[in-house]
Amino acid sequence: MRERKQLIRSVIAEIGITIHAQRRIAELKIVWQGGASTGISMVMNKPGGRVKVTDEDTITLVRRLAEHYNDRSIAMILAKQKRRTATGLSWTRARIATVRATYGIPAYQQPPKDDAGAGCDDALVVTITDAEKILGVSKVTLYRWMKDGFIHGEQITPGAPWRIRIDQALRDKVRPEVPKGWLSLDEAAKALGAARQTVLHKVQRGELDAVHVNRGRRKGLRIQVERNQPGLFDTP
Repeated sequence: MRERKQLIRSVIAEIGITIHAQRRIAELKIVWQGGASTGISMVMNKPGGRVKVTDEDTITLVRRLAEHYNDRSIAMILAKQKRRTATGLSWTRARIATVRATYGIPAYQQPPKDDAGAGCDDALVVTITDAEKILGVSKVTLYRWMKDGFIHGEQITPGAPWRIRIDQALRDKVRPEVPKGWLSLDEAAKALGAARQTVLHKVQRGELDAVHVNRGRRKGLRIQVERNQPGLFDTP
C-alpha cells in the first residue's frame, strides 16, 4: 500500500473536489504532473452508506446457518453455492466472522454431548456423522436409507450437510438381532412373489414392517411378511 501511494503521488500533483450537497454529486479535478488535468463527476453515497455490501439473501442465509454450523463450515457451504463477498472474494472463516460481527449474528454454540442411546425419548436432529454413531450404522447405509425412503433427511440449503431427525420410532427400526420370523429383502420378495423394488415400495408406504439389523453377520434390512405375526411396530 505504501508503494502504491508513492506511485500515485509521482504522477498526480493535486486533486480539487467540489461537492454539490443537494444533488449528492462530487466533481473532481485531477491535476497531473506536467500541468494536464482531468475532470470527473461521480455520485456520492448516502450518509452512512457503503459502496459495496453483502447482499441481503446471503446475510439471511448466514443467519440461518450460524444456528447449526461454525464459521468454517458456513464458508464451505457458501463456496459450494458459488457465492462471493460484496467485493468478489471467496468466503473464508474470517470473512464469515466479520459478517456476523457486523450484523450481530451470534456464533454457533456446540450443544452438550448427551447420551443419545436407546431409551432416550427426545428427538434429535443430527448430522450424518452423529447419526452413524447413535444408530450404529455406516454413512453409506444412512445415505441409502434416505434414497430408499427408509428414513428422511433434510438440508438447510443446497450444499449444506445432511441432517437426520432421530426419534424413538427411528431407534426402534434399528435392532441388534433379527426378530424371529422376519425375512431378508430377497426372501421377502420370494415369499410375496414380487420384485425387490416392489417390496421396498411397500416398506416405504408402511404396508410392510421393516427393521435394520446393525450387528452380526446378518446385518441389513429384515421384513415382516406374515401380517398375523406380532411385530415391532404393531399397535395394540
